[in-house]
Amino acid sequence: MKAFLTAIILLLASQAHALDWQDSPQVDQLFSDAGVKGTFVLYDVTAQRLTGHDQRRANTRFVPASTFKIANTLVGLSAKAVKNVDEILPYGGKPQPIKAWEKDMSLREAIAVSNIAIYQELARRIGLEHMRDSISGMNYGNGEIGNAVDDFWLVGPLKISAIEQTLFLAQLAQEALPFPKDLQKTVSEIVRLEQQSSHTLYGKTGWANFPDSGIGWWVGWAQKGGHVYAFALNIDIQQAADASKRVELGKASLKALGVL
Repeated sequence: MKAFLTAIILLLASQAHALDWQDSPQVDQLFSDAGVKGTFVLYDVTAQRLTGHDQRRANTRFVPASTFKIANTLVGLSAKAVKNVDEILPYGGKPQPIKAWEKDMSLREAIAVSNIAIYQELARRIGLEHMRDSISGMNYGNGEIGNAVDDFWLVGPLKISAIEQTLFLAQLAQEALPFPKDLQKTVSEIVRLEQQSSHTLYGKTGWANFPDSGIGWWVGWAQKGGHVYAFALNIDIQQAADASKRVELGKASLKALGVL
């Protein structure tokens, strides 16, 4: 079954370049008004269509940073590196860039505050070989993790494009990744941001080269009227103040495209 699901995901990835792409003048204007360089992609699963801003950049791979916590959680749960998302993991006792990270916490807590140390502990428990095999099975980005199990998503060599992010998240939203459905449902639950009568929104931020500059991410999906809309945004972060633009610009883009 796992081999079959992996084959399906590989087929979907190979079709990414064949999906229709539509530039969105509204989203183009939002990026211009925000004064940032980046991309936004919306993948309408039903229509099999990509819509967004800067197609070339949408196909360019970057380090996933903390957006990888979604995949890391899936791998950790499937490898039984933790019993569940509420098991407490140690942060290690060392000073952290953010004071709130200096405590032991569960994956449910850690993903909400993007605690790097907790997820590094999870990765070490998973181990290099199992991590490499799992990432390959998910067809996640370039699939390269090098020889250090606890920082490859922060500094490389793992990289993923915005379009690849949407394909991966669309599969998660449909519980179609090569993991037990109950684990996929759990991971979806802990990245749920809002639930309203019109839609349910899921998402995760990321920031490579934190806390000075680098690439900022916001990825996720929305479920609306029985349809799945996966999305991915990345922008150049020139200064810390740019970080807030990730979700602001992402939500504005979703609203412009009629998803929110």
